[in-house]
Amino acid sequence: MRTVYVIGTCDTKGAELGFVRERLRSAGVPAVLVDVGTLGEPRGHVQPDVDAGTVAACHPDGAHAVRHAPDRGAAIAMMGHALSRFMAARDDVGGMIGLGGSGNTALVTAAMRAQPVGLPKLMVSTVASGNVAPYVGASDLLLMYSVVDIAGLNRISRAILSNAANAMVGMVKRDATREDGSPATDSRPTVGITMFGVTTPAVDQLRERLEGEYECLVFHATGTGGQSLEKLIDSGMIEGAIDLTTTEVADFLAGGVFPCLADRFGAIARTKVPYVVSCGALDMVNFGAPESVPARYAQRLFYPHNPQVTLMRTSVEECRQIGAWIAQRLNRCEGPVRLLIPERGVSAIDAEGMPFYDPDADRALFEALEATLQTTPARRIERLPLHINDAAFADAVVAAYRELAGSHLRHPLTTR
Repeated sequence: MRTVYVIGTCDTKGAELGFVRERLRSAGVPAVLVDVGTLGEPRGHVQPDVDAGTVAACHPDGAHAVRHAPDRGAAIAMMGHALSRFMAARDDVGGMIGLGGSGNTALVTAAMRAQPVGLPKLMVSTVASGNVAPYVGASDLLLMYSVVDIAGLNRISRAILSNAANAMVGMVKRDATREDGSPATDSRPTVGITMFGVTTPAVDQLRERLEGEYECLVFHATGTGGQSLEKLIDSGMIEGAIDLTTTEVADFLAGGVFPCLADRFGAIARTKVPYVVSCGALDMVNFGAPESVPARYAQRLFYPHNPQVTLMRTSVEECRQIGAWIAQRLNRCEGPVRLLIPERGVSAIDAEGMPFYDPDADRALFEALEATLQTTPARRIERLPLHINDAAFADAVVAAYRELAGSHLRHPLTTR
């Protein structure tokens, strides 16, 4: 059985970390306590298996730089970088469990996010009931609220930490098998697909057509969905993509709540995987409840998706900017790329008679894509007189992906 790494600051949380280590060991799970303290020597009777100096020495500038950081924030960031490098060098990691406040949560989760998807990662934190997006990112780490501060062992903290340790035991001891005991492996190649509620009919049709040949992994395009797709592509866990729903770009450029990162499409450029991309839900920018919409957009066209989500129709100028931005990013992709344009609408509410139907805005988007994209034998664009949710559009997407994936196998372009 691989080892669970228990990580925290022994200069302030030694007793609690030791408690978790012993709970794991008593359940038959190998456990190593790693100290990432930056304030001083471990306190109390609990001694780490890996001291803070050993971790700090993994920083590119050495342990001295970490110990003499200008302030606590810098020290935490540097130790987080060192911990990521320390963990990357381990070949026996079966899981990671950390505990602490905001500083230690930032430090430990940085290293957790660098670990592969599927590895058990659990953080017991005082900030787990707030905005946790910066700590989780595109990873599958678990956050457990500590309820009381992690400042001594008591009837509450013992219960919480015991539950956390037991959860980790269950994750590392449970083999990756199906309920019938057969291995949870799949010989089909993987394809990542992006989806939003307004492109669900299209994605459902894609899955129906592809699932006999491919294991389809669908990502909800809520900002982190696109990040997760590209993280898995970068890690080699996804072998191609149908990026049907690129709506996160609209939020990125217009200030919506589901934005992509500036590196959107970067994984496609780096890995050169087979890639079919379209314009799904680029007719909208997402905000929260109506009162959350910025005042500068007061006169725009809105559609209440639900009480918590308000959609704003993208304007002609915004669509022009979106199209140019996407095409500029795609120009960096040297692998097999097909950009398919659905001329009759890019979402369920962008069709004739629907609330966001705006042929002028769509035309601006499509023309900007065509004008900016630099076509090559490998990178091509095609307009189709179809709506994105039409069955014929799904047929075209599947045909394009099969062509690219087949060509990719005959002439591999990736360096991975």
